[in-house]
Amino acid sequence: MLAFILRRLIQAVMVMITVAFIAFMLFQYVGDPVVFLLGQDATPEQIRSLRADLGLDKPFFVQFWHFLLNAAQGEFGLSLRQGAKVSRLMSERFPATLELALVAAALALLVGVPMGVYAALKRGTFISQAFMTLSLLGVSLPTFLIGILLILVFAVVLGWFPSFGRGEVVQLGWWTSGLLTAKGWHHITLPAVTLAIFQLTLIMRLVRAEMLEVLRTDYIKFARARGLSSRAIHFGHALKNTLVPVMTITGLQLGGLIAFAIITETVFQWPGMGLLFIQAVTFADIPVMAAYLCLIALIFVVINLVVDLLYFVVDPRLRVGHAGGH
Repeated sequence: MLAFILRRLIQAVMVMITVAFIAFMLFQYVGDPVVFLLGQDATPEQIRSLRADLGLDKPFFVQFWHFLLNAAQGEFGLSLRQGAKVSRLMSERFPATLELALVAAALALLVGVPMGVYAALKRGTFISQAFMTLSLLGVSLPTFLIGILLILVFAVVLGWFPSFGRGEVVQLGWWTSGLLTAKGWHHITLPAVTLAIFQLTLIMRLVRAEMLEVLRTDYIKFARARGLSSRAIHFGHALKNTLVPVMTITGLQLGGLIAFAIITETVFQWPGMGLLFIQAVTFADIPVMAAYLCLIALIFVVINLVVDLLYFVVDPRLRVGHAGGH
């Protein structure tokens, strides 16, 4: 286990260095930050002075080394658009994005897994076919269209939910949470449902396919021959083995929810990192773009590591194979 963790950590470090290099290249080829900060009317003396202050007059690899050291401390300089520290902007927006992603992921799991199990056990029934038809719609419709339709129906026509903003939040140190207030839940409902629909349908179809495959295996037939009840077979044996690949998809999809909540946050004007990133792209705010890229890469690396470790906990075959190899 220790060797496995060390290998994964080394791979994670290599991935983060590669992503940091890509982010650093944004500073080299996507405009000149000095011009953004000083404007077009700056004198050559002002430009040279600021370049020296920012370390942009140093060799390429020296700049990259300094960038790595600063990135490891969470420092990416000042936002070219807002003039504030990027680390402060990201820390202010990260709670909103994380809460939206967690609520969407929980909704996708709590609804998608039971729907997938039902569609597998009651294959061919009307409700099962209806679930499969809805899943096709959920996979096919683009996220922005789902968001617009939900706003039209539930915010404009029915007036049940607000169409933008985060609502009332509670300050917990540097963290802000809208999940501790009724208005916060009221505001997060539509964005979370919008973000969860694609993940929900994906999980449902995956659970159904894996459940059907597991139900055809020999040990399930042996369990039936022993006289075990259908409930024990379906939920005590089949579902447990079905959840191993589901765990992988769920872990990766959580990273995807955080990374690709951009569209949902834009549609609902949700004050998260995705909306900040869109604004940064619009104004070529390179430090914010670089910080977002590095943070999302770090989230994916951490989630992958956690999922790999959970494999050893959930699937005993991996532990046996690992021990046998030595």
